[in-house]
Amino acid sequence: MGAGEGEGAVEEATGFEVGIVVPKLSRLAAAAGGADDCVARLVRELEGAGLLVERVRGVPAEFIKLAAPMGTLGRAAAEMQMKKLTYIGMDLQFEWDQVAAFVRQPDGSLFSWRERYYCFRYLIYGIVNRTNSEITLKFDDKEFHWKENESLLTRLESEGVVKQVFPLHDEIKRKQLLRNWALNWLDFTWQPIDEIYSYFGTKIATYFAFLGMYTRWLFFPAVFGLATQLIDFGSLQWLVLPAFFIFVISWAVFFLQFWKRKNSALLARWGINCSLSEYKNLDNELGSLGDSLTIEEKKFADVSAEKRKLQMNEWFGVLLRIRNNGIIVLAIICLQLPFELAYAHLYEITETEVMRYLLTAVYLVAIQYYTRIGGKVSVNLIKYENNQGEESSSASLVYKVFGLYFMQSYIGLFYHASLYRDILALRQVLIQRLIVSQVLENLIENSIPYLKYSYKKYIAVHKKKHEKESPSGKSLRLSTRVEKEYLKPSYTASIGAELEDGLFDDFLELTLQFGMIMMFACAFPLIFCFAALNNITEIRADALKLLVMLKRPVPRAAATIGAWLNIFQFLVVMAICTNCLLLVCLYDEEGKWRIEPGLAAILIMEHALLLIKFGFSHFVPEEPAWVKANRVRYVAQAQNVCSKQLLRSISKLDAKLD
Repeated sequence: MGAGEGEGAVEEATGFEVGIVVPKLSRLAAAAGGADDCVARLVRELEGAGLLVERVRGVPAEFIKLAAPMGTLGRAAAEMQMKKLTYIGMDLQFEWDQVAAFVRQPDGSLFSWRERYYCFRYLIYGIVNRTNSEITLKFDDKEFHWKENESLLTRLESEGVVKQVFPLHDEIKRKQLLRNWALNWLDFTWQPIDEIYSYFGTKIATYFAFLGMYTRWLFFPAVFGLATQLIDFGSLQWLVLPAFFIFVISWAVFFLQFWKRKNSALLARWGINCSLSEYKNLDNELGSLGDSLTIEEKKFADVSAEKRKLQMNEWFGVLLRIRNNGIIVLAIICLQLPFELAYAHLYEITETEVMRYLLTAVYLVAIQYYTRIGGKVSVNLIKYENNQGEESSSASLVYKVFGLYFMQSYIGLFYHASLYRDILALRQVLIQRLIVSQVLENLIENSIPYLKYSYKKYIAVHKKKHEKESPSGKSLRLSTRVEKEYLKPSYTASIGAELEDGLFDDFLELTLQFGMIMMFACAFPLIFCFAALNNITEIRADALKLLVMLKRPVPRAAATIGAWLNIFQFLVVMAICTNCLLLVCLYDEEGKWRIEPGLAAILIMEHALLLIKFGFSHFVPEEPAWVKANRVRYVAQAQNVCSKQLLRSISKLDAKLD
C-alpha cells in the first residue's frame, strides 16, 4: 500500500487535542506584531509541521489549539520509530506506507490516545532552528535569540512565553461519556471500558475496570455478611463467623486471580502486547549479527565485564532500598507510632459519641498532612536508589507510602483489638473510621478541584476588569472551553507527582479500604455492605472528577495495576492472621472476649487458609484460553518470521566472507 493509499484508508484528522498557553498581548500590540513576533513564528512553524492551528483569545491568556491530519501523525510515528502491534503478534517499527499491517484500536482508529499525544509532543518539540545562525525573536518588549538546532517550544518555555502544554478534552466524546458513564445509574457497576480506554488511555481504563470488578465481587461477601446479622442460626451460630471467614479469604483469592484473567483479556482486546516483549529488540540484534561474528573474542570479554558491572549495580541498588526502607520503618516507630497511640488513648477516654466522631475527623485530617511529609521524604530517598526506570521508582514509592498509611489506618484498630478486647467497641471504631474517612475523602477529593478552579477563575476575571481594554460595566465570563480547561487543576498525585498521576491516590484509597474490610471481617461482617455502597458512588464520582473537574490527564503507559496487586495480595495474608486472632478471642454474651476452646482448631484453620491462598492461585489460569491460544499462534508466527530473517542475514554474511 502506498503513502497516498494509507492516507485514504484512515480518517482525515483528529479533533483539537493539544493546547499551548501563551500570555495575552493587547489587541494593538498583537496587530502590530511583525515577522519577529515569537508567537506568530510559533504558529507558522506549527502549520509548517503539518498541524492544524486555531488561536483563541481568552480572559486569562491566549491559547493555540492543535489538531493533526492522520498522515502527519503517521509520519511522526515513523520518525519516532514507534513500535506498534502487527497482525502476526509482533511489535514492529511503524511505517506509514504499511498501515494495513498494524492492529487498529477498538474504536477503529489507527493510533491510541497515548500514541497520538506523544506524536503531538514529538511534532511541537521537534521544531528546531535549522538555519546556520541565531534568529532574533520578540514578545512584547522582550527580545531573545533562538539558537541553532534548539527547540523553539523549549526556548519559549524557558523565556516564560509558553506557560503550559496540555491535552484538551474532546467535547463530543466527553459528553458521550458523561451521558453513558458518569451520569448513568441504571447499572450500578457497568462501565464502557473500551470507550474509557480510547479517551483516557490504558492506565485509567485499567483502574476503572479493576474498580468495577471489585465492586461487583463485593456483593457476594456483602450478602453473606448481611445474612450473618439478620438470620438466627440457632445452635450453629458458633460456626457462622469461621464459615464467613473462610468464605471471605477464598473470595479474595479468587477475585485477584480472576482480575488477572480480565486484565490479560483487556490487553489482548486493546492490542497491547506484553508477552512478546522479548522480540522488541530483535531487529537490532539481527542488524549487528555480522559484527558480532567477526569480533567474538572481544565480545566475550566485554560481556564478562558487563555482567560483573550489572551484578554490582544490582546488589548496590538492593542495599540502597534496604537502607531507605529501614529509614521509613524507623520513622514509623519513632514518630508515627506514638502519635497513633495517643489518638487511640484519647478516643478511649472520650465519653460522648459526638466528640469521638469529631476527634476521628480531626485525627484523619491531621494525619493526612503528617503522612504527606513522610511521602515527600520517601520521594527524596527514591532519588538516591538505583531503580531501573520510572516504573521501578513508582513501585518503590507505592510500597513506602503504603507502609506509612498502613500504620496510620490500622494501628488504632489493632490497639483497640489487642488492649481492650471489646468487640462491640471495635465494631464502633470500624463504623466511625469507615464513615468519617469515606465522607472526608470524597469531600476533599471533589471539593478541592472545584475550589481551585473557582479561585483561578476569580483571579483571572478580577485581573481582566482592571485592564484598560476591558469594557466598563460589562460583566466578564469565560466564554471558551479551552480557557475553562486551562484553569482546572491537573490530575496529579498528592505525593510524588513527578512519578505518579492522580491514580496513585485512588488506588491508595482502594487498598486501605480493602485492608480494613478484610483484616477485620470477623469483627463486623456488615462492613462489606458499607464498602459496596461506597464503591458504587466512587465509580461515578471519579468519572465526574475526570470529565468535569480536571484537565484531561496526560496518558500513561501501564499494562497492569503494578505494585498495587502485590499490596492486595499482602493484605489477604494479613487478613488470615488478624481474623484468626479475632476468632481465638471468642466473645460471650456480654461482649467480653475470652480465650477458650478452639485455639488449636483456629491455628489449623490459619495454616489451611494459607494453603488455600497459595493453592487456589494455581487453580484459576491467569489468562483466558483464547488469549493463550492467540499468544501461542503469535509466537509461532513471530518465530517463523524471525527464522527467515536470520537465515537471510546468515546467507548475506556467508556471501561476504566468500
